[in-house]
Amino acid sequence: MIRFWIREFRFSCLALSGLIFLLSFPAEAQQGDKFARIGTLGAAGGSNNPSRRWDAFRRGLRELGYTEGKDIVIESRSATGRLNRISELAAELVRLQVAVIVTGGASATQGAKMASSTIPIVMAQDNDPVGSGFVASLSRPGGNITGLANQSSEMNGKRMELLKEAVPKLSRLVVFGNEKNPGNALALKDTERAAAALAVQLHYRDIREPDQIESTFRSGTKGADAVLWLNNPVLLLQRSQVADLVAKSRLPAIYDESEYTEAGGLMSYGRDVIDLFRRAAFYVDKILKGARPSDLPVEQPTKFELVINLKTAKQIGLTIPPSVLARADKVIK
Repeated sequence: MIRFWIREFRFSCLALSGLIFLLSFPAEAQQGDKFARIGTLGAAGGSNNPSRRWDAFRRGLRELGYTEGKDIVIESRSATGRLNRISELAAELVRLQVAVIVTGGASATQGAKMASSTIPIVMAQDNDPVGSGFVASLSRPGGNITGLANQSSEMNGKRMELLKEAVPKLSRLVVFGNEKNPGNALALKDTERAAAALAVQLHYRDIREPDQIESTFRSGTKGADAVLWLNNPVLLLQRSQVADLVAKSRLPAIYDESEYTEAGGLMSYGRDVIDLFRRAAFYVDKILKGARPSDLPVEQPTKFELVINLKTAKQIGLTIPPSVLARADKVIK
């Protein structure tokens, strides 16, 4: 009888231990399945905008061992070219209590900054983070924002030189931009400086809404020899329309993004934006592991690309000089 009770006692203890284990398991499992919520915010987006940038960001996360739905969840928001919606979307991400916000451009970074001074913000690209007031310096950002600078403003001087080399008779240039886009003023200043050095007369036109593109282009390009397009989320969404308008006008043009050239634009020169978005994942990884944005230096691009569309050159009757063609990273025929 005593042995029987001992066995029963042992069994009861074992059963009780098992029950305690089972009761505690769901909480432990839930804790183990805890994921990081990452917010992404872009000014451009939608079906008309290439998804390759954010695809590259996701690829970067996968390379670092993250799996969506398992250890991370990505909350994507895009203003689809309507810059007045940026603040609203940024506030929405803050309400979701995301661990970090990744921004796709200066307008998105500005909106995220206004929405939160505590949630870490990673710039996937920004042409003038210091001038825009996002960071104190590239080496020591000092606040809740860090990420990658794309040197877009500095590239405008180089674009000006390439355009002049491709069109030696260039004397009157029309530049299209968006004054509401942070960094636009600096980019325009750099372009004006380069134009003056090359004895090119520059005229600026502002485009803030999609319905302004055609009318502003037609009125602004009268008497122009060529066109230069500054970074503008509104224009990027409508790049096919932009490239078509320029081609029909038979005006040489240079852009800051290769997406324009792929859509039929003549030339583009700038940083490899796909690589920048992939690199943004490395900042997210460091922040999720405890690093502070203020201690993470802003990275500058190392990959640049010149893309030339020879099909468009032929369409507008322009022969690209061998000296320019030889420097192209990609030629579309």
